[in-house]
Parts: sequence; C-alpha cells; structure tokens
Amino acid sequence: MKNLNVETVLDVHHWNDKLFSFKTTRHQSLKFRNGEFVMIGLPQDEKPIVRAYSIASPNYEDHLEFFSIKVPNGALTSKLQHLEKGSQIVVSKKPTGTLVIDDLKPGKRLFLFATGTGLAPFLSIIQDPDTFEKFDQVILCHGVRHVSELAYKEFIEHELKAHPYIGEMIQQHLTYFPTVTREDFPTQGRITEHLSNGSLFTLLNMAPLDPETDRAMICGNPEMLKDISELLNQAGFEISPKTGIQGDYVIERAFVD
Repeated sequence: MKNLNVETVLDVHHWNDKLFSFKTTRHQSLKFRNGEFVMIGLPQDEKPIVRAYSIASPNYEDHLEFFSIKVPNGALTSKLQHLEKGSQIVVSKKPTGTLVIDDLKPGKRLFLFATGTGLAPFLSIIQDPDTFEKFDQVILCHGVRHVSELAYKEFIEHELKAHPYIGEMIQQHLTYFPTVTREDFPTQGRITEHLSNGSLFTLLNMAPLDPETDRAMICGNPEMLKDISELLNQAGFEISPKTGIQGDYVIERAFVD
C-alpha cells in the first residue's frame, strides 16, 4: 500500500442502473495533468484490486471525481458501485496517461471524441482554462446507447456556463455534441458515422476536418477508438507516437491492447 493513498468518499451519484460517479478527498501531494488517470481500488488487508480510472475533476479542485460503469461480476466495480459517503478507497500516488493537450501540436479546433465513461478525462480538460487558451474552438462529442447514459449533460450545458471563473470561456468556445444510438434523441447515430458521412459538420455548421488546424483526442470503447483513429489517419492526421512527442491527435495508450 506504500504507492497508494487512502481517500474518503464525499459524494456518490447514480446516473442510472449502469453508471455512477463519486467524489473523494484529494491528498495534497497528488499532482496531475488534466486528462491523466490513476489506479483506484478498495482498501483490503491483502493487496487491493486496482483499476485505471481517468480523473474527471480538473487539477485545481481540492477533491477527485471519477466516472464508472457498474459491472455485476466485475472484480472491482461490483463492489465499487456500493460506495457511500464516508467509504474509503485507495488511489495511486503517481498519475499518468497520454490524453493530455501538451502532446498535441498547436491548432485552432480541438475535437474530443468519447463514448460512455470515456467522457471522464474530457470533463477535466474542458474545465481547464489552458485548453481554451490553446484552442479557439473545443468540440466535445459524446456517444451513448441510451439517453440516460448522457451523464453530465446538464452539467456541460448549464452549470459550466454559469461557472464564475470559466463560464465565459465555456460559452464562447465549447460546443457539445451528444448523440444516442438506441433511443429517440435530437441527434442519433454513432460518432463514427457522424464523422465519416460529414453530418457532424453539417449539424454544427462547421468546416470539415483539416489536419493543418484541427487536433483530436479519443477515449472510449476499443472499436470506436480504432475506427476514429483510422478516419483521422485517412484524413491526413498523425498520432502522437508517445508521451512527450506532439501529434495531431492522441489516444489513451494504457487502455489499448
């Protein structure tokens, strides 16, 4: 446990029967870049089971926030979903990850492509003033199966815009594009479809992708990550090959086989 801090759960929110989020205390020694992840688990006498979780809260907050699925037979999530205020978890002391804007070349538009809980790292990134200093436009695309899985929709569309410090930046520079595949919703279909057939740009009244000025970050299920990477490659984008080297787009390499 020497590489882990013990944190206390401050709040738990269940979005539906499959998704929940929770906030915890944050050890004062923990420093991270927005978009990075930590290993989290439950305290046990023996070696705890830990899994990688992106930090959804921005690095200037005094708490940590995580966004998780509920897996009935999951080694960790089957227990994690029963967290309550006052419960304890363990958090690794050394954050890491490749979903950071430092590894993107300078550009004008930043596209954030997420499915499901892949939204988590982008929640921290869209609350980072540096993101809006580096990019004129930030387009957050979130794809889910059911409307109830559009977690944080109210937060993104309303609460963030009223934020006392970054609200004005959000109003001027952030575009939110939620899309649903299995229920009626104003925007339907997979993100990959909207990207490949150009409807993303038509619906948002935007110019098509341009590798000279556009940058992208991808986080979601392996199939979506692979498909969007291929679409970007075909459009002339080049991936950041590793941490510390800038590219036109980045993915979270730790979650890729």
